[in-house]
Amino acid sequence: MTSRRRAAATTAALTCGVALLAGIAGPAAAAAGASDGGEGDLADKSAQQISDESLRQLLAAQSLRLRTETSADPTKLDLTLDRAGNCTGAVSKGEFGRVDLVKRGDQVWMKPDAAFWKTQFPGKKGDDAASRYKDTYLHGTTKNAFLRGVTAACDLKAFQRSATGSKKPSSGTPSPSHSVSLTKGRPTTEDGTRVLPVVKKAHGAVQTLYVAIDGKHYPRKLTAEVDHETGTILLSNYDTPVSTKTPAPGETADISALDDLMKGSQGT
Repeated sequence: MTSRRRAAATTAALTCGVALLAGIAGPAAAAAGASDGGEGDLADKSAQQISDESLRQLLAAQSLRLRTETSADPTKLDLTLDRAGNCTGAVSKGEFGRVDLVKRGDQVWMKPDAAFWKTQFPGKKGDDAASRYKDTYLHGTTKNAFLRGVTAACDLKAFQRSATGSKKPSSGTPSPSHSVSLTKGRPTTEDGTRVLPVVKKAHGAVQTLYVAIDGKHYPRKLTAEVDHETGTILLSNYDTPVSTKTPAPGETADISALDDLMKGSQGT
């Protein structure tokens, strides 16, 4: 498998598929034991039922914090977002730079770091832009194509749709014609929260969903391994409102500054 195909497969496993969150057609591979074993009220539920319950909780969330990382691509997300499309956080592309984001409705503020400017505009132009716009947010609206693209991940509704695909939580009645390797692991702790792993193995890929044991059974973490590439989605801060704070006018410049720089680069 080529590097590009591996990257695509890992991305699909982490975002569009998120198959464990979407519910998996077929019978669960493990039944509950007689003892709690630290699993709380998940002890008497099958792996399938736990996956379905975590999906229901994800779909009910009004806001959450989303963090992603994959070995196939340097891009990392750390965003707090809601169903109204508001968000705050950062998008990082490793050595290619980081952009801090604030989005309220169709208003967007982005603050690139020096590495971003120097990557976008090599040489003196990049150095000058990094110095001129240090600690400055570029402000515009989602009518701007660049801002619309950079904030594409800010819509929780879109993430929920991608996580579920066309599937909904199952009725709990397995299909006798399908078999999926879906098993429960041992309780552990992630980010200070007790979680129960649910593991899916299929077509050489391994996905592990970590579901909160106490309180609402939110999905807290999803890891995927495909052909030696790995990826992680972390989910937290459920139903915590996105901050309404926006950058002060003195900290901003109009997004046209970036547009002008890009046009200037194209003309050289």
